[in-house]
Amino acid sequence: MAKTAMIRARMEPSLKENVESIFNKIGLSTTEAITLFYQQVVMSRGIPFELKIPNEVTLETIIKSNNGEELHQVNNVEELFEELEL
Repeated sequence: MAKTAMIRARMEPSLKENVESIFNKIGLSTTEAITLFYQQVVMSRGIPFELKIPNEVTLETIIKSNNGEELHQVNNVEELFEELEL
């Protein structure tokens, strides 16, 4: 079947640039990425990932992480397990 359907969307230019940079790094065109998403929607019969509104604690943690606050680093998995006492 010929690919003739068109999709048009408006978005912030910086978001578009960031996403297309990621697609480029993994070897996908924007068209291929949109097609993959649509195929997953068909296969899942819905959005192929969970959509939730984070609770206050999670939202606060996301904001802090995005701001580079209260981050913790480990050098390897063993160190992570040790710190988590696992």
